[in-house]
Amino acid sequence: MHKKLIIAIDGPSGVGKSTLSQKLADELDYLNIDTGAMYRSVAVLVKEQQIDLQNVEMLKELCRNLTIRFVRSSIGEQVFVNNIDVTTAIRTPEISQLTPQVAAQPVVREALVRIQREMGTNGGVVLEGRDIGTVVFPHADIKFFLVASAEERGKRRYAELRQKGLNVDLEQTIAEIEERDAADRTRTLAPLKQADDAVVIDTTHLSIDGVLDRMLQVVRNNQVENSNKGE
Repeated sequence: MHKKLIIAIDGPSGVGKSTLSQKLADELDYLNIDTGAMYRSVAVLVKEQQIDLQNVEMLKELCRNLTIRFVRSSIGEQVFVNNIDVTTAIRTPEISQLTPQVAAQPVVREALVRIQREMGTNGGVVLEGRDIGTVVFPHADIKFFLVASAEERGKRRYAELRQKGLNVDLEQTIAEIEERDAADRTRTLAPLKQADDAVVIDTTHLSIDGVLDRMLQVVRNNQVENSNKGE
């Protein structure tokens, strides 16, 4: 029986992390933890409750009773925050722009990192985000870092939002991707950064299945190595 691994998938916005994390977790029968969706969920609450991000006490109160669940259903993975379905709400352009500001708040990161570590401590998990392999689980068994051009990621996000019926502009969507990249890479607290021991995969010209095949090969190689070591 193979050891249950902790697998980290990091990378910038729109690179395909959420889709690939879910598919990899399904293939391995692991729990999928979309940490980006967790920060987006808090952003939804911040927006709805009109919380000033400079008000640390209000943020602490928000996080004190916070619950986040991922539920598999016939329509895909759903996200519930405080038992409210926010699956669609967390993917709007407005929340995409607000999320980096929310994620930069130490009290929010502290609360969510604690929840993420509790979810993944026993292994058998695939976690995706921007600082999984560097901050949340620096000793993860396998780390992937996915990349793609801003233009390609903008096109993907544009198509996704159009499919959901949202009226968006392609050039603006690409610009928002670039803005999000800058915010993620330059923030003081847990910036987007490639772990030194991460496996880098450029998804620009690869299909989802093509990337998944590469990831599964890395996982299988790891499992074989562990088996040879008697783990």
